Amino acid sequence: MPKIPLESPATGKPTSSSFIHTTACNFVDTAGRTLLLRGVNLSGSSKAPVDQPSYILDSFWENGEFGSESFVGQPLNIDDGSADVHLARLRGWGFNMLRFPVTWEALEHAGPGKYDYEFINYTIRVLRKCKTYGFKVYMDPHQDIWSRFSGGSGAPFWTLTACGIDPRNLTATQSAIIHCEYPLAHIADPATLPAMIWSTNYGRLLSQTLFTLFFAGRDFAPHCVIDGKNIQDYLQEHYIEAFGVLADQIRDAGDLLDDCVIGWDSLNEPFEGLCGWDNLSIPPTRQGSTLKKGSYPTPAQSLRLGMGQAQTVENWSFGSFGPSRDGSVTIDPKGVKIWAEPSIETKDGVHQRWGWKRDISQWKLGSCLWAQHGVWDIETGFILREDYFRYVPSTGEPVEFLSDYWRPHFLRFAARIRHAHPEAILFVQPPVFAPPPKLDGDDVLKGRAAYSPHYYDGLTLITRHWNWFNADALGLLRGRYSNTLQAVKIGEGAIRKSLQEQLGMLKDDAAILGSYPTIIGEIGTPFDMDGKRSYGWTDKGRYKGDYSRQEKALDASLNGGDGSNGLNWTVWTYCADSTHDWGDGWNMEDLSLWSMDDLPEEDEAHQEATLENTPNPNDESSELYDPAVSGSRAMLLRKHSRMTIVNHHAPKHKSEQSSMTAGNAAVASSLSVATLGLMFGPEKSRTPQRQPCLEDWAADPYGFLTSGARAVRAFCRPWPTKVVGTPKDMKFDIKKAYFKLVVRVGEEDAVLVNEVDGEEDEKERKATEIFVPLVHFGSEDVVQLCTGEGEVGIRPSGAGGANGSVMSSGKSSADGSQCPSSVDLPASVSSDPDTLIRDSEVDLMEKRRLVDVSVKVSSGRWEVEGQTLRWWYDVPKIGEKEYTIEIRRRPGVIKPARVARGVQRKRTWCERFCDEQCRIM
Repeated sequence: MPKIPLESPATGKPTSSSFIHTTACNFVDTAGRTLLLRGVNLSGSSKAPVDQPSYILDSFWENGEFGSESFVGQPLNIDDGSADVHLARLRGWGFNMLRFPVTWEALEHAGPGKYDYEFINYTIRVLRKCKTYGFKVYMDPHQDIWSRFSGGSGAPFWTLTACGIDPRNLTATQSAIIHCEYPLAHIADPATLPAMIWSTNYGRLLSQTLFTLFFAGRDFAPHCVIDGKNIQDYLQEHYIEAFGVLADQIRDAGDLLDDCVIGWDSLNEPFEGLCGWDNLSIPPTRQGSTLKKGSYPTPAQSLRLGMGQAQTVENWSFGSFGPSRDGSVTIDPKGVKIWAEPSIETKDGVHQRWGWKRDISQWKLGSCLWAQHGVWDIETGFILREDYFRYVPSTGEPVEFLSDYWRPHFLRFAARIRHAHPEAILFVQPPVFAPPPKLDGDDVLKGRAAYSPHYYDGLTLITRHWNWFNADALGLLRGRYSNTLQAVKIGEGAIRKSLQEQLGMLKDDAAILGSYPTIIGEIGTPFDMDGKRSYGWTDKGRYKGDYSRQEKALDASLNGGDGSNGLNWTVWTYCADSTHDWGDGWNMEDLSLWSMDDLPEEDEAHQEATLENTPNPNDESSELYDPAVSGSRAMLLRKHSRMTIVNHHAPKHKSEQSSMTAGNAAVASSLSVATLGLMFGPEKSRTPQRQPCLEDWAADPYGFLTSGARAVRAFCRPWPTKVVGTPKDMKFDIKKAYFKLVVRVGEEDAVLVNEVDGEEDEKERKATEIFVPLVHFGSEDVVQLCTGEGEVGIRPSGAGGANGSVMSSGKSSADGSQCPSSVDLPASVSSDPDTLIRDSEVDLMEKRRLVDVSVKVSSGRWEVEGQTLRWWYDVPKIGEKEYTIEIRRRPGVIKPARVARGVQRKRTWCERFCDEQCRIM
């Protein structure tokens, strides 16, 4: 690791102690340690307003047309205490990084230039809460297939109208598939929306048109002028300024930049639209983002459909072996067209609601704008210029989307963000699986950047099944194989190796930008596999609560970030309102790591009982909601509205009635931030301002971290958070709960230390820190193995067991060591940002050792505190060395629960015979 400068490479100003450098292909702290930033996207719920998931049609169009929807309340409710619970859980899982999706619509839904400052201020409050829990955050300007009103998320409604489109006619023309109108608006049955069918919208007219106008309107749609600007400039200026205003307000908050918000992602999963398309009458052969599933029109057919003309198009199905042709289907819009009528504006082109003035001398409403540019003839349906989008009109050169169109947009966006946030790390995200273009090095990125591609195991994502075979999708797209068969990987070992190699290819792409780190911005797996088998919807509920298949799939993906890759990542996603019926509440996606419907039923009953005695937050006399104490509450809350909303189109399954209960879920614990494994917060102990109201959960950290979690063993995994040197290799065997890390240390890796009387202070000496999750390494004090069916049981508070101390340590040993110490465990809880957190002890957690590990190190000494293992070793004065650490759970592997949520297993003959459940020795 090269010597870390004391000044920022972007501004030349001195750096604070919390500053994160991006150098030598890594995130690095000011002591010179390599950081691994891993966490989650918070949250997929932010794609839509609260209580307006994608399947609800009521008022959907009306709210969009009036711009009246507010996103206040996303992604967490910070007024009822539940945000503390969710954030504490995320910290308990070891996460130290959050990707924070915000949509353009959330900022500017009320009309061009009309910003929602109430939502912006709410976002700042949420970010402050994230800071309280020690998270680093990078902001995500999120979109999918342009907008909620085109079947995705992102842009406000008025952008479609500005482009001359009537969104209400998208479904009839199949210019986009919209969840709440699927399959047709008058017979909508949104529960039947096929998995991932939403992504086929990238191959349909709306997305193809809007993204072309956004990125390349000046070249391909010069007649489209609004308020004296080409539509490209009009859209981009509004988009960039909306996020610029958000960045300004975060800056003006005064306590968030760099300490919490460290940077900004570029536009989420940008799409090239029609730019570079070779032939409008032929499906693409090289655009990997267009999924073949369901109806599959060519762009030429889509143009005709958009003008209300019937077309017979290809139909595709997607099975275990990928897409296959499944005949043809005829789509007949019966004259309905997506192009808005001239009557929506005055005769001189002024829109009375949104206020713009269209240049009607060049751009006439009611007709296809591409026909107005000579691409095709509406009357005959004939394509006049099949290669219209293949060449840059001004130069005649073939289109290179990344350099010609994406790069200029990125530079404009980056300049606006850096104006508000000079030290911002620019997270660079080109289109999916596309290597980034060169960005003129330090003149643009200024030494503060990271590469942020996305990766999903596509076969598992689309088929909703963990298969015994897979394919190297990225290698196939990059030309690594001469045919598809060569890309097939058979067996779990080959699949895991392939996923790690593919993520390694993405990491290698970062070199195009410079010596910057890579973070996988999105990675994850669906939890509604195999007909929602894990929810008890199949096999008479036999597999309810069994996430073993999802665990294998997610472990394989995240294992791809280990090995020699040593990647940073943020999993998609964590949704506080996730349910079994509707998943993440968006297009039937179901990737949330946690769901309220996976809470054990006894916990639900406990929550209901707790809610009965919970003071009203509007009652000023209530101590619970007193501003002086409310910041530290991490209570067990499960909010239920008094009103249950019955949805007659909810998914049908045999074992349960379908209904949606409004409100959020939250599970609580008194676990402190430090106890959960604080990685970026202040190092001193923390004090709760009041005791949490549910002391039984205070004594149950394992239950707190696992209740409601799905495949928790896969994502709550050990990893080095701070490394003296660099991680050379890391391996985690989920079945054996065995972790091995190899670090490479050179003379340049000597970290800054504090000295007392000329000697190094051992307590202040910087160490390598490893997150050691109690989910895998929990002590017998907090986790008890049951003898019935291998399930995990929770020892009641005060039950027998070894009196483990709160800290353990050891020196290098051939056989490993476990030497308890009597040092007290520091503890902390969240508080309001204005409230000082005082040092103290937590009455229950201070008496318990959270993890019980056997550790073997090749050199040095170590100690464990909470879920953090610190490891000290010598840094060579000349040359470099490699050190190895191996970690196991000393009492043996914690077996995953086999008793499904809410399903009583059959009692053993002993249990039936003896109600007291005597033990047979």
